Amino acid sequence: MNYENEKQPEQPPVEIPLEVLNEEVLKAIIENFIQREGTDYGREEAALETKYKQILKQLQKGDAKIIFDPNTESTVILTATQWKRLQKTT
Repeated sequence: MNYENEKQPEQPPVEIPLEVLNEEVLKAIIENFIQREGTDYGREEAALETKYKQILKQLQKGDAKIIFDPNTESTVILTATQWKRLQKTT
């Protein structure tokens, strides 16, 4: 029997609590998000450090969440609203 060709069942994404991440990993996740997403910061482009602090604050307040998708083995940052919506669909 060839297990490599069998499709594995989809697993739901999971929230990664901030407390389980060390500072270096958290910083890497946030910086990767900033570089990938190209988030809109208004008329003037904000510096990387400014964006980093804004996203970290949102994560600390619970307005944003770090989510790991075991199916794609990727990590994203979603707003709390986006995360709630995603949980309803999975």
